[in-house]
Amino acid sequence: MFPAFTLRYARLPEHFFERFDPVPVPAPRLVAFNRPLAEELGFELTQFDEARLAEWFSGNVLPKGAEPVAQAYAGHQFGHFNPRLGDGRAVLLGEVTDRAGRLRDIQLKGAGMTPFSRGADGRAPLGPVLREYLVSEAMHRLGVPTTRALAAVTSGERVFRRVPEPGAVLTRVAASHLRVGTFQYFAARDDREAVLTLAEMAIERHYPALNPELVEGDRYLALLEAIAQRQAALVAKWMGLGFIHGVMNTDNCTISGETIDYGPCAFMEAYSPTMVFSSIDEQGRYAYQNQPWLAQWNLARLAETLLPLLHDDQERAVELATEVIKRYESLYDAQWLAVMREKLGLTHEEQGDRELAEAFLAALAAGRADFTLGFRRLAEAVEADAPRLVELFENDGALQEWLPRWRERLAREDVPREEIAARMSAVNPLYIPRNHQVERVIAAAAEHDDFAPFQALREVLAEPFTEQPGHEAFAQPAPPTERVFRTFCGT
Repeated sequence: MFPAFTLRYARLPEHFFERFDPVPVPAPRLVAFNRPLAEELGFELTQFDEARLAEWFSGNVLPKGAEPVAQAYAGHQFGHFNPRLGDGRAVLLGEVTDRAGRLRDIQLKGAGMTPFSRGADGRAPLGPVLREYLVSEAMHRLGVPTTRALAAVTSGERVFRRVPEPGAVLTRVAASHLRVGTFQYFAARDDREAVLTLAEMAIERHYPALNPELVEGDRYLALLEAIAQRQAALVAKWMGLGFIHGVMNTDNCTISGETIDYGPCAFMEAYSPTMVFSSIDEQGRYAYQNQPWLAQWNLARLAETLLPLLHDDQERAVELATEVIKRYESLYDAQWLAVMREKLGLTHEEQGDRELAEAFLAALAAGRADFTLGFRRLAEAVEADAPRLVELFENDGALQEWLPRWRERLAREDVPREEIAARMSAVNPLYIPRNHQVERVIAAAAEHDDFAPFQALREVLAEPFTEQPGHEAFAQPAPPTERVFRTFCGT
């Protein structure tokens, strides 16, 4: 039933991880299972056994062939370097080759105290598990590279955070769990061989198209540039959705270019570039508008770890790495503009497109309009007045000035207006995991053991671009009494 493991990470030298078996929980119960993902991974589901899945995905029983490990990594957390973080509450069961031939990690999150737990309990409350399940799967459906959620299991025990909460375990699937912080862990110990091993693993697993004939220094410089390209594309997608990660530490920056760690994340409603949700981001380091440049900062920290591989002359190595980090800015700018052109219904490039996009964002900000619905209902204004768009704005003066400029630009697309509107609706979602809705389903599950609201929201988010009659409430911003201004990571 469980696909075969390859255990590549567990075959690395043992200073890359700590061997660790998940700590059993008293009463595991399967509350969410991602059947399409399981089939994609190669699970045999003809004889679905919910009790067995609960045992596997809680860590109570190890699947055949698993050799669980807690991975070692370091990281800059809010700009401060911690040389030893590691999987404090997660264990990698192993890797599987999915039906498309891709290698995928399967990890349990909330599986108990590991050697990296630093005195914490190693457990996960139910709320953050359900949040990560919903948001990561929504991001996948929105077309954003992301880790995935395979299963959620309640543990039958209480976890103490701000208040006692039901415990749970999430099964997370990733292209890999290699992070900038993984490289930092070994670079901080001056372990060049380990950094070289990680670089080769990253190339083999995520960037196999890199020319194997490149000489050693050029090969690793090309790796750095490839990672920069993926990070630029990833963050541009975040920005196009109004997504705020909330904790862009280097240990949450993946080498694969996937979004990872959905602790204090949120989608903003009323557009504000300075928006911050994370309760621990007191200085606004990871505010919405800062995300592109924090990704660049994280890439610079990765570049520092690769310097010994880039050139024997450190000064030359720094020059080469700096050139790549500087190029990130143009990479990101191009990706962001491509995202915005799509959202505005533009297919070919014109000189003023950046200014046009920025002016619409300024109109959203001036009108305190909902980011998601603002872009979604813009498709209704392609040819005529759009009262449903205007009603989103507390002040629509900037919008009314902008609309004629946009329509004039659309006229040069030489495409039927109905085609433009359809294309816009295919990239501007109607449904996102709004903070108040996520909090509602968490409250129902945690306080009343009622998972029906969770399942209902999960089903709506599976089709984010398709209007679903009867589910209009899922598209609406929070009423004043339910607005969420702070999110918590659950650790």
